Amino acid sequence: MTDRVVVVGGGFGGLNAVRALDGADVEVTVVDRTNHHLFQPLLYQVATGILPPGLIAPALRSVIKKQRNARALLADVYDLDLDAKVVRAHGPDGRPVELPYDTLIVAAGASHSYFGNDHFAEFAPGMKTIEDARYLRDGILSKFEMAEIATDPQERAEWLTFVVIGAGPTGVELVGQIAELAHVVLPRDYRTVDTHEARIILLEGASAVLPPFAPKLQAYTQRKLEKEGVEVRLNTLAVDMDHESITVKGPDGPETIRARTRIWAAGVQASPLARMLADKTGAQTDRAGRIPVNPDCSLPGHPEVFAVGDMVSLNGLPGVAQPAMQEGKYVGKVIRDRIAGKTAEPFAYFDKGTMATIGYRSAVADAFGVKVTGLIAYAMWAFIHVLYLVGWGNRLGTLYTWARGIWFGHNRAHRIITFETARDELAEGRTASGRPAPIMPPPR
Repeated sequence: MTDRVVVVGGGFGGLNAVRALDGADVEVTVVDRTNHHLFQPLLYQVATGILPPGLIAPALRSVIKKQRNARALLADVYDLDLDAKVVRAHGPDGRPVELPYDTLIVAAGASHSYFGNDHFAEFAPGMKTIEDARYLRDGILSKFEMAEIATDPQERAEWLTFVVIGAGPTGVELVGQIAELAHVVLPRDYRTVDTHEARIILLEGASAVLPPFAPKLQAYTQRKLEKEGVEVRLNTLAVDMDHESITVKGPDGPETIRARTRIWAAGVQASPLARMLADKTGAQTDRAGRIPVNPDCSLPGHPEVFAVGDMVSLNGLPGVAQPAMQEGKYVGKVIRDRIAGKTAEPFAYFDKGTMATIGYRSAVADAFGVKVTGLIAYAMWAFIHVLYLVGWGNRLGTLYTWARGIWFGHNRAHRIITFETARDELAEGRTASGRPAPIMPPPR
């Protein structure tokens, strides 16, 4: 009898596991709450109008259509019954879906973490999904529209103040692109407001930007951001916020900053499915909610259940794309080896380095022990990210869009909003759970 493999999550870990099982004597079902595979490292480019969503989020069914032993389902998993070996989910219409399995791979990823201040989600949205990125794009562009019609200087300054909390790669890339929007792309588009007046602030609780990177790269990044007009505030924490402001505590004490835009890029929390697996197996999750796994990525006491990606704790690996991709491929190989009666070696991570963009033709990269900055690092970053996009059409489309909008024209075609969109985004935001919640009052 052909083994049934259920994969929960169509992200980096899940998709790579599915692909690794191509041609194996298994029936693979990948179930996800969305119908697409998301290339998260480029989400910030959707949020700042560089790329359209479709280039980084191909339909999951299309991605696996040539793999005859795999199918995709759109459903929301709510229970993992390890004893009955059944995954239970709800379809979009609420209809129950039960998926029996012989082998289970859970690759459910992570969401935002507000470090115990969950009410911050009401005022500072994060960016983990396509919906998040489009929401931020509409919100950012709407602020410039409001500044254009504002007559009170103080109100205009509030519309033009952007605060990003967290100076990891996501935060650095976001502020760099917001600065480029305000200082390079938009100035000639507006007549009443000078977008150069935009105040862009990056907050970081640690003593340096890009905390995981080498000091040389941290120093370069901070200098570059400050040259682009970004206020970098280190050793500074967000301690409170409301619809129109954020209160921070830094070396000089507390300060309240009037800002209509606050974006959270400070931390992540593992999917609730990690906690569910921990409860069912007696395991203990770490502070980020991640579940520990065996060296072969299986759960203790359940060799038929694997967990990979951002939701697992394994060898101290960070929750980024490369570990998830490699773990997914590895688990696919483990399953194939088991079918063939072989024993797989423990998972071994191959560190290909880290990199982040800062702005126009500028990035930092630490690859294979070599630390690079500037244009060379930017070229490395672009090559790697295009390489890992799914599909040649998306790769070529991304290169064309970059050439047209970043490298040669400083124009961004993907910044369309409507009156209704701007009104809705200014009137209400969303919590991390997706429920509507006000983040700012209507225009005064």
